[in-house]
Amino acid sequence: MSFHPQMEYAPAKFHKSARTLADEGPAFAYTPENQAKFDANIARYPAEERKSAVLYALYLAQGQQGYLTAAAMSHVAQQIGCTAAEVEDVVSYYSMFFTKPVGTYVLQVCRTLSCALNGAERVTDEICKHLHVRPGETDATGTFTVQEFECLGACDRAPVIMINNEHWQEHQRPEDVPRFLEDLRRRGLSALSGCHLVPAGEREPR
Repeated sequence: MSFHPQMEYAPAKFHKSARTLADEGPAFAYTPENQAKFDANIARYPAEERKSAVLYALYLAQGQQGYLTAAAMSHVAQQIGCTAAEVEDVVSYYSMFFTKPVGTYVLQVCRTLSCALNGAERVTDEICKHLHVRPGETDATGTFTVQEFECLGACDRAPVIMINNEHWQEHQRPEDVPRFLEDLRRRGLSALSGCHLVPAGEREPR
């Protein structure tokens, strides 16, 4: 007699991973300019620590192609001396890497506590409503991709949107979303408020 419940081990009951592999994509190699940047960066590491440059190598590849294909990840793996699977593990962990085409502007709306309390969810809803998309999707024009992000570290300026992993829009109000999108479409990154921690002289002109 056993107190343990009887378990069925039929193959159909086994868990199937939902992980999807990146598209293979066209053959990929760094441009001469990006190869020179990579070579200058990797020279800072001991030979046995080349894998430590994986994030920089991936940013170069994504900046060149717009997103990361399996071919791009394989190229990065060859550059830093590891397996493509190890590179893909890094890509799948960090939300700032894209494995499918994204818009010209990736709108990354912070949804953590301070931003949430100040209306970040309504900001996301308004953006999605005006672009006719859901979080994670790109609008029909290919201009905007909308993402929900975890803490961006600007809690005193909530709600905050990061654009393209680098640029900032602070104190974004839901009611100002239509103007924000139109200004960004028309004027580009110069329409953004920027980060208040960046000295004024170093900000892009508005």
